[in-house]
Amino acid sequence: MTFSPRRAIGLDFGTTNTVAAQASGVGDPSLVTLDDGEAVFRTALCFWHDEDVRGGLAVEAGSAAIREYLEFPSDSRFLQSFKSVAASASFDTAPVFERRLPFEELGRLFLGKLAGHAGGALDRLDRIVVGRPVAWAGARPDEALARTRYDAMFAGIAREVHYVYEPLAAAYGHAAGLNEPATLLVADFGGGTSDFSVVRVAEPGAPRRCVPMGHAGIGLAGDRFDARIVERLVLPFLGKGSQYRSFDKVLDIPGGYFADVADWSRLALMRNRRTLAELDRLRRSAIDPQAIGRLIALIENELGFPLYDAVGRLKRALSSADAARFAFEGAGVDIAAEVTRAEFEGWIADDVARIAATVDKALAAAGVDEGQVDWVFLTGGTSLVPAVRSIFTDRFGATLIESGGELTSIAHGLALIAQQDDVAAWAA
Repeated sequence: MTFSPRRAIGLDFGTTNTVAAQASGVGDPSLVTLDDGEAVFRTALCFWHDEDVRGGLAVEAGSAAIREYLEFPSDSRFLQSFKSVAASASFDTAPVFERRLPFEELGRLFLGKLAGHAGGALDRLDRIVVGRPVAWAGARPDEALARTRYDAMFAGIAREVHYVYEPLAAAYGHAAGLNEPATLLVADFGGGTSDFSVVRVAEPGAPRRCVPMGHAGIGLAGDRFDARIVERLVLPFLGKGSQYRSFDKVLDIPGGYFADVADWSRLALMRNRRTLAELDRLRRSAIDPQAIGRLIALIENELGFPLYDAVGRLKRALSSADAARFAFEGAGVDIAAEVTRAEFEGWIADDVARIAATVDKALAAAGVDEGQVDWVFLTGGTSLVPAVRSIFTDRFGATLIESGGELTSIAHGLALIAQQDDVAAWAA
């Protein structure tokens, strides 16, 4: 049976991109098209001072946030990948000029701007089904904290709010195209997490078409691959591995600064008075003060976005070519380097091995072995990385692998679930 509310939405709130799909009540959902003609909305916020705005602090999200940042980078605060800190107890607030904003306020501002660009499609909702990762990003993720923050973020957006595992939503959507019973493994690779669900798909017309069998996830995905590129190609120019003098000792520059630069969710947060003062003291005592000066300039000049863009271009190029050129210029750093796919795969080898081990956990949780899987569906941008695809082609064979809708399949599945009577059967 299907639920036919006046307005029901499936929302894939992603680390890198956010997509909404509108349930039709019966039949296929439709993606919500935004005022720029696109359905994919970048998960990013940009803040700037504006005396004509109440409180004096203006904000935009999505592609509009990027445009505002590119026009006035030094007078902006640009935040991206903030979903990555949802389960982090060490994250308290984001410093935005004179204000400090908690996660739930960032989320509400983002959703408000998304709704504003959606032409009324996200207004006065009866039901919203939101995707969530199987495992949250972060070293020691606190699932209860993430749920509390999500509840606060989505409070009031609809009469009903439900959460569904992201790979389960992708499985539900993909199952609609299967014509016979099957055991389906779905792998969803986002920016912050890699999640896996095993689902038993019944024959078309069955009372319950999909039955979840097991899940597993790991807080490691595309952003970690980005970090490996930054570690190898950028951080050596910013002082990583260098030293500073403290009285009569020579000590290593603390690694935490460089870990933050390589993490998109934390890089923007480094632009605060305390961190910049610490780095300036390090610069004055550093063996290589120019390198620390470049690090300070990177932070002060809000160069996270162009750095992210350069890294993303390299990663995408290496998904289809054996070698590609990395180029980044700013903050006194001018880097141009040829990178082979083999080099990149060496940098991420340990990460790929951990992802492969998580696939094993999903199969074990479902009580099935590789020979019992009939189809594998890959989704999410990182599923296009050849080393990641090899996890599945090597185990299951290329003929069983299907992919598509890398940025939209989860929202589509969430909207299909949103029009069911019994959403609780799918809720995480």
